[in-house]
Amino acid sequence: MGVFDDVLKADQTLIKNDAALDYEFLPKILPFRDGEQKYIASCIAPLFRDTSGRNLMIHGPPGIGKTAATRHVLRELEEKTDNIESVFVNCWRTNTSHKIALDICDQVGFKFTQNMRTPDLYKKIAEIVNKRAGVFVFDEIDKAEDYDFLYTILESVYKKTIIIITNYKEFIIKLDERIKSRLMPEHREFGPYTEKQTGNILQERLKYAFFDNVWTEDAFNLVTEKAYSLKDIRQGIFLLKNSALVCEDKGQKKIQKEHVEEAIKKLSNFAVMGSDELDEDSQFILEIIKKNSGKKIGDLFKLYEQEGGKQSYKTFQRKLKRLDEGKYLSLTKETGAGGNTTIVNKKITDF
Repeated sequence: MGVFDDVLKADQTLIKNDAALDYEFLPKILPFRDGEQKYIASCIAPLFRDTSGRNLMIHGPPGIGKTAATRHVLRELEEKTDNIESVFVNCWRTNTSHKIALDICDQVGFKFTQNMRTPDLYKKIAEIVNKRAGVFVFDEIDKAEDYDFLYTILESVYKKTIIIITNYKEFIIKLDERIKSRLMPEHREFGPYTEKQTGNILQERLKYAFFDNVWTEDAFNLVTEKAYSLKDIRQGIFLLKNSALVCEDKGQKKIQKEHVEEAIKKLSNFAVMGSDELDEDSQFILEIIKKNSGKKIGDLFKLYEQEGGKQSYKTFQRKLKRLDEGKYLSLTKETGAGGNTTIVNKKITDF
């Protein structure tokens, strides 16, 4: 008997559509965000009248549908008209003005970007979009390394709506005055879901992801309770998937409360996104932390430089803070004889 014979059995597969348990999966219907979606659409609507739209900042805690609601509106926009370019950029993955320009060029269909300078890329973007109109969405805007791209688009694209999405209401304060004075966004805050809404959203995800009757009521209710207490749908989806994996590993065919309880213990391994979706330097930093967990931030920076890291200490600190926000690591302040210091510990067991 081979080593996989006991663990790979087709009839024990509980998940019928693994993609539906991805955080970026977009269901056909997005419940409980009708008002927010209508507001986003109202900011875009002037573009249909051949005038510039209104800019918008969407904010609220993570895992409450900000990205999903915006992407739903963009999907409907694309079905409605070919006269408005829609661009969606995740600024955590694509975090510099040059990388953002390359991403936008790809989305608007300009492929000849090799060896082009950043200003020339934005000129080409403006040339293409100005033939019609454009909606530019910048998700995780606070993760960008610079905001020159905002200024350039505000200045060079005539008819547009710019939507920025962030977890932080105070983000707008960080922007340069020349950008703020041109952007002047309206604000829309997303509040957390109620417990009933949380359960309904996760129940819908069950229909997409799992075969019928593989969840017990007690098990699903525990997932709902935990997701609601954390105010984060994504962590609920994490529990749905990992509870099923625990159940399959035990060779069982019905997901029980005990499987969810075991999956809850793994929530410390939850990350906002896969490490392969981070920029190269952040992945490089994570690998150093994986081998040197528990060290002071200053000692880690020295190792980073010795291994060939090129960023400044200030940028290194900023990247660590963002990795902490993404739950890849934990930063702990300690006070000793030499003053305050920050200890960096890995949080994800397998990057």
